[in-house]
Amino acid sequence: MKNILSLVFCLFAFSLMAQNDYVGTWKTVDDTDGATKSHFEIYEKDGKLYGKVVKLLEAATTDVCTDCPGDKNGKNLVGMELLMGLEKDGDYWSDGEIIDPADGKVYSCYIELEEKDKLKVRGYIGFSLLGRTQYWYRVN
Repeated sequence: MKNILSLVFCLFAFSLMAQNDYVGTWKTVDDTDGATKSHFEIYEKDGKLYGKVVKLLEAATTDVCTDCPGDKNGKNLVGMELLMGLEKDGDYWSDGEIIDPADGKVYSCYIELEEKDKLKVRGYIGFSLLGRTQYWYRVN
């Protein structure tokens, strides 16, 4: 009986760890010029994933979101939430939104782990075939 309880606990703990593989700090790599522009923290809130810029790197082209929607317009990117409301959907997270700070446009978004430390981030309009993909890498 003790061994069964231990096995159940281990399986439960493993499933919780798998759900949180997305949580952490990631280096963003621009899909147009290949530059690493920021460190981005992904965190869970109320069962959904959100993300914000925590550090701008030398290749960042701006530190203010001049065309962002609503109360984000004109604000500093560091600390700004740009990834919002992703929901767990099998092996990936989807049905959220992401803001491109370069132009302030809001896109539908999903994220998926390609490898343990490599994250596929897809922003799109309408359906996922029309969009852009970036690959982000975990900061250790």
